[in-house]
Amino acid sequence: MKALVTGGAGFIGSTLVDRLLAEGWAVDVIDDLSSGRLSNLADARADRDHEFHFHQLDICDPATIDVVERRAPDVVFHLAAQIDVRVSVSDPALDARINVIGSLHVLEGARRAGAGKVVFASSGGTIYGDVDPAALPVAESHTQAPVSPYGVSKKVVTDYLHTYRELHQLEYTSLALANVYGPRQDPHGEAGVVAIFAGRLLSGERCRIFGDGSQTRDYVYVDDVVDAFVRSADRGSGLLCNIGTGVETSVVDLYGTMAAVAGVDREPEFAPPRAGELARSALDAGRARIHLGWEPFTDLPTGAAAVLDWFRGPVEAEAGTD
Repeated sequence: MKALVTGGAGFIGSTLVDRLLAEGWAVDVIDDLSSGRLSNLADARADRDHEFHFHQLDICDPATIDVVERRAPDVVFHLAAQIDVRVSVSDPALDARINVIGSLHVLEGARRAGAGKVVFASSGGTIYGDVDPAALPVAESHTQAPVSPYGVSKKVVTDYLHTYRELHQLEYTSLALANVYGPRQDPHGEAGVVAIFAGRLLSGERCRIFGDGSQTRDYVYVDDVVDAFVRSADRGSGLLCNIGTGVETSVVDLYGTMAAVAGVDREPEFAPPRAGELARSALDAGRARIHLGWEPFTDLPTGAAAVLDWFRGPVEAEAGTD
């Protein structure tokens, strides 16, 4: 089987690439390296027994269509995106250009290549909008009412996927991801609070919590998420599936768990709340259990320990945080 992974040098994408190669897939990666890192693909590139090809390319470039068509994958895993909600608010046209137009380039390439399926990384934290706490954990049947351009763009791509399925018989599964964390996550990004806390805990800096820390998120480990992507290659066609734990964890509790695992006894600092931040979020993954045979298998302390171990490795040395 042949796979093409957009955003394959990112922390989720590269973990997916490693899993696919380990299972004997031939893999192509498209990534412009604007946020992904070639070092994340070091193992993939070093093993000559793997059939692996890397293409440094922006999905906004129409050449993406030709590359996907020429490489003729059986399954396209589409993870490349602009992921910063704040950027989407300040520059919605940029967000739409990458997340909507770029995605259309990927879909056109998949259609021309005769690909069997596209598996898309959507966002469970934004497509549903500001959900009534009584509806948590939120199910896929809930009204989608995104309150950020980023959420709108993710919703729109799933609409396009449905349209391509109807018009061109291109199958899809759209995975609405909760807050994904794990090794290789960028500690300088907007969405990676686990990575941010890990970097600060190990460098002796105080962690900053915005607001009172009571806001909740559904933290799901990257290996569990990758398992959902791989299962979606031949399951869940035509569906939007939530990928999360269904468990709400407050930022204060997240910090407490990570500090305990890191062996750090240091209070966080609190900053004013950020405008527009959702108060609570959690996803009901019942549909994924039924249609993908998927469920999360990594608890937060175990996942946090893996992140901290990774930060203690080469990345920590490169950053000079002994």
